[in-house]
Amino acid sequence: MSLLVTGSIGVDTIETPVGRRDNVIGGSAVYFSYAASFFTPVRLVGAVGEDAPQELFKVFENRDVDLSGLEIRKGSKTFRWHGSYLRDMNEAETIQVDLNVLAENAPKIPEAFCDSRYLFLANTHPVLQQQMLRSIKQPKLVVADTMNLWIQTERKELIKLIGMIDGLVLNDGEARLLTEKKNLIQAAKEVLSYGTKFVVIKKGEHGALLVTDKDTFVLPAFPAENVVDPTGAGDSFAGGMMGYLSTQGHVTPATVKRALAYGTCVASFTISDFSLGGLQSTTREQIDQRWNDFKQAMSF
Repeated sequence: MSLLVTGSIGVDTIETPVGRRDNVIGGSAVYFSYAASFFTPVRLVGAVGEDAPQELFKVFENRDVDLSGLEIRKGSKTFRWHGSYLRDMNEAETIQVDLNVLAENAPKIPEAFCDSRYLFLANTHPVLQQQMLRSIKQPKLVVADTMNLWIQTERKELIKLIGMIDGLVLNDGEARLLTEKKNLIQAAKEVLSYGTKFVVIKKGEHGALLVTDKDTFVLPAFPAENVVDPTGAGDSFAGGMMGYLSTQGHVTPATVKRALAYGTCVASFTISDFSLGGLQSTTREQIDQRWNDFKQAMSF
């Protein structure tokens, strides 16, 4: 089934205990698209400035990612983010962020993309996310991501968005910031009260939590030994989750739980290298093998 993603496409500078990388490819929509493409064709919608590095356009060579929704805007600059994990590998400290093209109008969704049934609104301004959602004719499943920047600066618009979607993905710190509740179960239920059907709270090395009005499901993280760069782990998690769900036809509690496990396994490859290196050296066969190992480890 058709899976569309819209979100940030950018250039990152990353610092971790392992080292530093300057001007590497990043952005929520980029990580999501690469991860989801292991499962299904992906339609990517986003915008970059005319300063976008050429290697950005080569990232998806040999991947089933349709870039006809990628805008290159003359006179604009590409989104840039400088993050550090030197204090905490579970949460990035933003050193500098230049919204640039993200502060402009939302990119236009090609008419050929408007029949997409599965939509993921990757991390970007919640007003832009709303605009994108309104462009899709009859989506079957809509899930969104966000970050602390939008919670702090655009809370009203973010809560409005949550009432328009089926699921929200966010990390534990963001859940607490958004709801002002320390207990994550209470935080998730507060988010449900905003109108969404399910909430996925990412907990870094401690896994993920799925909460609906009828169910609570806890999944540990895959026990990764080699953590180099956590950037994009959450977006890759969402990509694996949505990529799997878009192949299942019916979205049920069981398929969502399996999808979370796939997302967890994909993310475990992402963190093994800087930028997209971990995903680029991975195959679907390796992901399936890790999923089976993960499933076996969870049986008792």
